[in-house]
Amino acid sequence: MKNVSLLKIVVFIISVISIVSCNKDDDSFATVTVNGTLLIGDRSDFNGDIDASFTGNGGSDSRTFIWNNNLSTADYNADITSNTQGTFRIIVKDSEGTTVLDRTIDGGTEPDTIGGVTSSGTSGIWTVDIQVTSFNGDGSFSLSEGN
Repeated sequence: MKNVSLLKIVVFIISVISIVSCNKDDDSFATVTVNGTLLIGDRSDFNGDIDASFTGNGGSDSRTFIWNNNLSTADYNADITSNTQGTFRIIVKDSEGTTVLDRTIDGGTEPDTIGGVTSSGTSGIWTVDIQVTSFNGDGSFSLSEGN
């Protein structure tokens, strides 16, 4: 009887150790980094050119930040690499909340790059929403004041 109790305790301890030491490398994730800053939550006050990247392992994430644009348009570029699934979406709204850009890149299809000039909007503080959904791969995007 004593040996059975001891065996149960040993099995319990081994189970706990196995659960705690499980490798989390296969957990899904997605991250967005803007001008070298990993966006943990929504972040504001970006000025000047935006140089950003995103990466994922099948995860999803959405991040919003504000950006000061002194002009009425913005130049944009986005590219995904090593991507076989998921989507990248960028939504940009001007200082009055009007959507001036809403573009998506789907993984595993062409084109894997988008770029151009946003629609004309009102200068000031613009809102940028980045959404990666079931994203597996890497990518980057940039924004700069337009003409």
